[in-house]
Amino acid sequence: MCDYSGNFATYEVETGTAYMKQTEAEYIQFLEMIRQNEGVIYKVASFYADNEHPIGDLYQETVLNLWKAFPSFRGDSKYSTWVYRIALNTCVSFYRRSKRSISYVDISVDIPEEIENNEEIQELYQLINRLGKIERALVLLYLDDKSYKEISDITGLTVTNVATKMSRVKAKLRQMSNEKN
Repeated sequence: MCDYSGNFATYEVETGTAYMKQTEAEYIQFLEMIRQNEGVIYKVASFYADNEHPIGDLYQETVLNLWKAFPSFRGDSKYSTWVYRIALNTCVSFYRRSKRSISYVDISVDIPEEIENNEEIQELYQLINRLGKIERALVLLYLDDKSYKEISDITGLTVTNVATKMSRVKAKLRQMSNEKN
């Protein structure tokens, strides 16, 4: 809802229990931030999507959570780091709230033809889909060329913990690959 009063505009979004008001400048800044990071949001949502939680639902819930948190963004990190963190927390929360058995989802990304025909890469994606939700989040960030420090900032884990978990995930992927062959 948009309410114009003189030269000042406020934007209200119903968040279930209350309305949040933002100035027009904050609203425009928020929309620009979403536009710049929509690929990140989509990528995280697609990693966690399943039949119960389609990509669109996860994407929408992530944007709503970003909107709720936007006024408290302090600028201590880059927008992309902050967006990754909220997107991961939102998607993992959806997973934790649903008490269901684990299902595996194909990674849905546009893959160039030369990669699509590469059997090793296809096998890697299949193995990644068999990992747990948190492990997949770490792999997602790692494959997105994030440093351990950036992964730490996004996930809230220590850099040492990220390094340890990544080492274990790599070993787990190697073991799963060897078992398959």
